[in-house]
Amino acid sequence: MKILLVHNSYQQHGGEDTVVEQERQLLERAGHGVAVYQRSNHEIQDCSAVGRLQLPGRAVWATDSRRQIAELISRHRPDVIHVHNTFVVVSPSIYSACQEAQIPVVQTLHNYRLLCPAATFFRNGKVCEECVDHSLWRGIRYGCYRDSRLETATVALMLAIHRHRGTWTQDVNCYIALTEFVRRKFVDGGLPEDKIFVKPNFVHPDPGADQEDHGRAGYALFVGRLSPEKGVRTLLAAWQRLHSRIPLLIVGDGPQRAELEAQAEHLGLSGVQFRGFLPRAQTLAAIKGASFLVFPSGWYEHFPVTIAEAFACSTPIICSGLGAMQEIVEDRHTGLHFTPGDADDLAVKVEWAWNHPEQVWAMGKEARREYEVKYTADQNYQILMRIYRRAIATHPPAAQPAQVPFPISA
Repeated sequence: MKILLVHNSYQQHGGEDTVVEQERQLLERAGHGVAVYQRSNHEIQDCSAVGRLQLPGRAVWATDSRRQIAELISRHRPDVIHVHNTFVVVSPSIYSACQEAQIPVVQTLHNYRLLCPAATFFRNGKVCEECVDHSLWRGIRYGCYRDSRLETATVALMLAIHRHRGTWTQDVNCYIALTEFVRRKFVDGGLPEDKIFVKPNFVHPDPGADQEDHGRAGYALFVGRLSPEKGVRTLLAAWQRLHSRIPLLIVGDGPQRAELEAQAEHLGLSGVQFRGFLPRAQTLAAIKGASFLVFPSGWYEHFPVTIAEAFACSTPIICSGLGAMQEIVEDRHTGLHFTPGDADDLAVKVEWAWNHPEQVWAMGKEARREYEVKYTADQNYQILMRIYRRAIATHPPAAQPAQVPFPISA
């Protein structure tokens, strides 16, 4: 099978980029022909003054991206096109080129961008779904994207135009949601239910395949981006209640790092260490050495790769009982749930886990079994192929000439 992967990377490398690269390698290892069309939002930094004025237009329809995709399709003639992200440089203009060439499209829903301008369902420290319950104009009122009403209006305009055009409902043959919770959110938001299939993220190579049953180093661990939706303020508040007697390693970086380090110092949390960003090998070593991993997110996570990595390393999770995390981590089986945003409840769960190492060890064994059943590369490949075949089988031949592109220059 020949696959064309499409991805628009953000200015800061993140989980989406890792997943795209892992899936590319997965397909190539299986012997498929893979072509990649990738652009980066770093291109925005190099725009001239005139180019920046054109950014709102290209967010809706980028003629250069559409032309380049059409050329790649003509050159490679893929059997299926797998889109990961089009925001903001690629733009949704590429879908019409795929339809014109009569090539089926699969899209992974890595975030909530099609329903929420901020892509997170998170505002002012809590879950917000007003753009679904009411309209996209709620997001503009609050300036949810980059704290800017003008920039939020640009995203909302892009979404509104392509909803009206039918891009999301007609030009995509199959969607990939990372969990059943996420699938349901998009169905409620208006995407066709029969087009959305669940395929979780995976971890390869297996980081725990050669591990031995030895004692853990004895610390709790957080791994992730240091930003408001990740709940690290709640984590530090819980550690204050524990009087910092349980060692805590915080691995990751982000816009909140300085604020969080100041909070830890103010609270006298001498047992908390900020390790910053670590290479993957060192991060996995930290996961293997931890008694448990704490995941205090306050938003609707899609499928954090960190959780699958912890499962592979036989490390159980203490997580917010929120959204997809309830689905991925089974309470008292592969980890523990705590009430989202509740530092007191988190402290209680952490203290119980610290004082019951045998039960936590058993949860780690169950987590490892969960990885072996659901989150290996082999399992993921089988699901991905079924979705590709479904997209190809259900793709109708073009009955009409392709729609005329929006007259917005790139």
